[in-house]
Amino acid sequence: QVQLVESGGGLVQPGGSLRLSCAASGFTVDEYAIVWLRQAPGKEREGVSCISTSVGITTYADSVKDRFTISRDNAKNTVYLQMDSLKPEDTAVYYCATDLGRTCYYGSDLELWGQGTLVAVSS
Repeated sequence: QVQLVESGGGLVQPGGSLRLSCAASGFTVDEYAIVWLRQAPGKEREGVSCISTSVGITTYADSVKDRFTISRDNAKNTVYLQMDSLKPEDTAVYYCATDLGRTCYYGSDLELWGQGTLVAVSS
């Protein structure tokens, strides 16, 4: 059974850091492109970052570039999103997902989603 499970969300002060984890089962994380998306209250879902297949090319939304880092640990079969210099506007439910393909894709019809983890940035 293919599955993604996120963890690592929580409450953090502005300027702080969090690391989200996305543990995969039923496939290996370097087999498919894995994306992170987020949805803030009252806003549309936004693509945040992607890590491609075996080469591991990474891409970021302009809103998180130079603050967030996506990475992958093949031994743990887990993808991470390191979030630094967090801002209140980063508050959202964060999802990892994959289209079970090789290209980065952020559509609402992605094949496989995690359950989401809440990140709240507030003083």
